[in-house]
Order: sequence, then C-alpha cells, then structure tokens
Amino acid sequence: MNIALLSRDRSWTRRFLAVLAVAGTLLAALLTAPPALAHEERPVDFPDGSGSVPVHRDEEPDLLVCKKGRAAFEQRIASFPRPLLERNHALYDRCLREGYRHLQQAVDAVDRPGTTIAILPGLYEEEPSQPAPSGACARLDAPDSRLGYQILSYAQQKQCPHNQNLVAILGKKDLQIEGTGARRTDVVIDAKYQKLNAIRADSSDGIYFRNFTAQRTTFNALYVLAGDGFVIDDVLTRWNDEYGFLTFAGDHGLYKNCESYGNGDSGIYPGSASDLNHDRGYEVPRYAIEITGCRSHHNMVGYSGTAGDSVYVHGNEFDHNMGGASMDSAFPGHPGLPQNHARFENNRIHHNNADYYRYIKDGTCSRPPAERGYEQGVVCPQISMPPGTGIITAGGNWNLYEDNWVYGHDRAAFFLSAVPAFIRGESAWSKQTDTSHHNRYAGNRLGTDPEGNRVPNRTDVWWDGQGSGNCWQPGATTSTPAILPVCGTARGDVDGGSDRLVGEPVKLAQLMVCADYDARSARVPAGCDWYGARGVERVETQLALAAASVLVLVGAVLWRRRLRGDRLAGAALLLGLAGLALDVAGSTLALRPGPLPALALLATGLAWAGLGAALARRHAARGLATLTLLLGVLTLADAFDQAVHLIPWTPVGLGWPRLVLGLVWVLWAVAVAARRTPEPETAPPAGQPEGSPA
Repeated sequence: MNIALLSRDRSWTRRFLAVLAVAGTLLAALLTAPPALAHEERPVDFPDGSGSVPVHRDEEPDLLVCKKGRAAFEQRIASFPRPLLERNHALYDRCLREGYRHLQQAVDAVDRPGTTIAILPGLYEEEPSQPAPSGACARLDAPDSRLGYQILSYAQQKQCPHNQNLVAILGKKDLQIEGTGARRTDVVIDAKYQKLNAIRADSSDGIYFRNFTAQRTTFNALYVLAGDGFVIDDVLTRWNDEYGFLTFAGDHGLYKNCESYGNGDSGIYPGSASDLNHDRGYEVPRYAIEITGCRSHHNMVGYSGTAGDSVYVHGNEFDHNMGGASMDSAFPGHPGLPQNHARFENNRIHHNNADYYRYIKDGTCSRPPAERGYEQGVVCPQISMPPGTGIITAGGNWNLYEDNWVYGHDRAAFFLSAVPAFIRGESAWSKQTDTSHHNRYAGNRLGTDPEGNRVPNRTDVWWDGQGSGNCWQPGATTSTPAILPVCGTARGDVDGGSDRLVGEPVKLAQLMVCADYDARSARVPAGCDWYGARGVERVETQLALAAASVLVLVGAVLWRRRLRGDRLAGAALLLGLAGLALDVAGSTLALRPGPLPALALLATGLAWAGLGAALARRHAARGLATLTLLLGVLTLADAFDQAVHLIPWTPVGLGWPRLVLGLVWVLWAVAVAARRTPEPETAPPAGQPEGSPA
C-alpha cells in the first residue's frame, strides 16, 4: 500500500475537517518551531540496488599499516594467545619492510578492487591528515551547514579529502580494512576532535570494516555514504559530538557485533537507508540494512534513523541512553521520507533514563569538545527527545516492533507521535497527515527482563492519538490514552483501531514546546518535562490551570447573574469544579496518569449536562443551553473514548471539537451574563401561561 495514496484517497470532506483541525496547530508550529538541525549532506541518490552484502576475506592482507617502535608493539600484543601473537610478529616484520605508518597512506595505495588492508595494534592519530585546510582547500566555494561545517560536493571531497576527514576512502571498491588485535581496542583511530569524521567511506561499494576502534570527532567516528554493500563487523566507536556509526543513503548493509557509546546524538544511525519498500505493507522481499549483535549505550539515543527505511534490527542491546531507539521524519534533506518499514525484533531495550540535558544547562557543552569530558561520561545531546523512553517513533509508517524486551524506563516503553510534512520541507496539504500509520507493537515483553525479573516501565505507551492502523498488544498495563487499538493475530488486523488525522491538542502543545531546543545556543524550553519541568512548571498543567480558571470564573459569574437559586445549576457548578480539579491534578501526572483524566472528563461532562439542563429552563438562553448540552455529550463521549473503547471513524479526537466549542461557550456565556435585563429566576409553574401574574 502506498503511503502517499493513503492521504490522497481520503474524501474531500475528511480532508477539509483535517485542514480545520490542524491549521491552527501548523501555523503556531511554523511560527515557533526552531530550524531542524541534524546531519546535513550533499544531495545523494539511493544506490540502484544491484550490489550485495560483502563477505569477509580470510587470506593474507595485501597492505599493512603499523607504527614504528618494536618495544611499544611488543607491549601491546604481549597478552595475545600464541597463534595470534605469532601472526602479529610475522606481520609486523613484513610491515616494517613494506608497510605504511598511516592508514590513509595505505588507502591511497589501493589500486584495484578486492584489496585487504590490515592494521596492526597501535594508536593511529594520522598526523599528516590533522592540520587545518590551507591554500585552495581553505577557500572552497560550498554552502555552510547550520552546524558550522561546509557541505562539500564529491569532487570537493576528492580535491580536499582532509578538510573534514581524518581518513578518506573515496570511490574504492570491495576494500577490506581490519585490525589484527585480539580486541577491537587494540587498534585505535583517534581524530582528537580535529575532524568531523574519523573515517569516511564515500561511494565505496562493497567495503568491509572489522576489529578496530574509531573515536573523538566533532561529528562521526565511522561514516559510510552512498554505498551499495557494506559491513561493520566488531567495530567500536565512542566519544563523538554526533554519531558513532553513520550510514547514509546505503543499501545491502550489515552491522554486526558492534559497540558505541558516548555520542551526542546516536550510537548507531542508519539514516536514509534505501527506500525499497515504500509502496508495500508489512510483508517485504528484503531489507536494505540489517543490524544485529550490537550494543549501543550511554549515548543520547542508542539507535536513530531519520528516514531509517527498510532496516531490520534484531538481537541487539540498547541501554543506559536517554532513549533506546528512535526513528523519525522530522528533518529535511533526507531522501526516503517519511520514514517507513523498520523492523525491531528480539532486542533488549532497557534503562534508558540518562539525564544528559544537565550538561547543556550547566555550560559544560559550551566548552570546546576536547574540554567537555566525553571520556569521563559527559554526553552533549544534540536534539530534543523524551528521555526515559524505550522506542520513539516520531512520524513513521509500517514499522514492526515485535518480541522485544522493553523494561526499566522512567517515561514509556513506546512513544508514537506524528510529524506534519512541513517539518521536512513539504507544504502540500495532502501530505501533512501522512504519518504515523500502521505501526504494529506485538508480542513484546514489557516490564520484564529476559531472566524473568519484574522491571516495570512507568508507562507502557505514550501516543499522541494521530494515525490509522496503529495497534498494540493486549495487556499494556498503563498508557495514554488509557485505551489503545489492539493488534489482531495476523499483521494488518486491528481490533477497534482509530483513523484520526491529528493528535490530541494538549499533546501537540507539549510536543511543540518541547521541540524548542537548541544545543548550540543552550536553549532549553521551559515548561517541558523532558528537561526537568514538574508540577505547575509543565505546559500541560499550565494549560489545564488556565482553562480551569476561565471556566470557573465564567461559570461562577453566569450562575450568580442568571442561575442563582437553581439547585441543579449549583450542583453542576460543584461537579464542574471537581472535574476541573481532577483535570489539573491529572495533568501533573503525565508520566503515569492512571484513571484521573477519564474521571475528570466524566465529572466535567456531567457538569456540562447539568448546567445545560438548568439553562434550558431560561427561555432567553436556549442557544447557550443547547451548546452546553452538546459540550456535555462530547465530554462524556471523550471519557468513553479514552477509558472504555476508542470511538471509530472520528477524523479528529473529541478534544478538538470540545476545545472549539468551549471557546464559543465562554464568549456566549459572558454575553448572556452581561445582559442588563435579568431573566426570570425560575420557569413559570406548570400549566400557567407565560407572562400571566402569579
């Protein structure tokens, strides 16, 4: 099923309703949303898909890289098992005779496809590559990214390979680079925060990386761009401003047995993977990239993928980050948007509760990268995200999350929200509601680790309410909303699913406020609990207090001027006070709301109904009485929708018409209360003509 057709096939009536519902939200977002900051690269196309996943070659290497100084080398390999020790001795002797001292020198010497480079144990700082650009390379005519670096063309990368890269692999085919140590930390490639990338493989199909560490960059440790066929095998990346592993516009890729930590964005980032399944449902012929056996921890987020399409992620561990895994459609310039067809299966996603925003607040992240303390555990988060969350989907379709262990999160196991298309630079109205649809969460072990221990999440599901075809497994103990569409036994089956074009208004307000984050200017939004706001500091609570204050004030004036002495109106006013108080109390507990929101809606709905009945007896306020009764019905229906069963086929959540009609009611009630001629305090006795003397 084509996602674009999903929106185009909607009737004009439903589209018009969508426009009415989202127009105000989109306008406000356009006025307040900061520029999206993420990975910015030259325009690239997806590979044609004719490649394949490369296979490791076991034969002796063609080229060798080692450092001089036998004593230091002997010390590094002293604890190796004897066969590996003997192999490294032989390779070292050969390397001293015919090898290279820097990896870049060996890469430059590659003159044919199928070459293997072996790197012997040592620290490789690639000193010839480290100096700042000079001469013509310091004056390249290229656009500047909003993150401060130039967006170079491929020709400019070839002309000046070390403007941004410690090691530049440009246009090499079927190249294999591997360390010869016993552990991946025996070979370390260190950019010393002097370059954007430690290793960049650009347009180099069939590349294979194995058994080394890359670290300390101002962007990415290992970057694979526009490659059809790559393997990242037993590689460690750490202590980078942005990403550990970044692969972009790639196909036939495999990450396996990798590790990443200490990164300001994500440890693993398969951005803009080949969008080969965009017009399909859940069943696909193949995935573009596979990630398995990896661990990503102590980053802002373990796994991330803007336009992370057709990625199969299984058997990994994402832990002790701010967020476990995230995929999104929130940043422009990424081919393959909106994000679709990620498959997460049998992963351990747990204890992602780190608070790294404190390093933004206290000024640590304003220092130069080398002085921030990355090696001591500092992480400088680059974008806004809800910490304490297992899997975040911010605008994605046809994703499968099945049979994962998700536990120990202070916010939510799963977080799903839509992202309007203008955020990614597309202004067509038909696309504004094209996410999030058909995301399936089934068979996951929530709040339990693989050993069977109970390690609960505070909330199992946070969902903004937008989308069609989304479903969750039965048995999610806590969620907002409290009632979720349940997945059927077969993929694509949804019991009681919703089909809504816009999320709930309060949740959208929260997302807009929380998005106003900028790491470089140290701007941390007030009012967002992602950054520590609690109680009345939170935007949800402020909105609830403001609404309650207005309704209480207007209701009290209306009662005093037109309904004083009416017992039903008095009871309705008291019930309304109770409902509004519950609403404010529930807004402070968004991480685990429980039954309070539904109880607040129930009490408020009954209050509206009682007040409407009282007004109906005032013949001069029949229109207001009808509106009040309608608000009562909508509020009671909203309580049913949130706590009992989702009401199907409603294009927007009932919070939207309640909001619009509530504003109309306030203005109308003020007008009625302000009339100079008071209405009769009571209706005429039954059977007595109106206007006759008592």
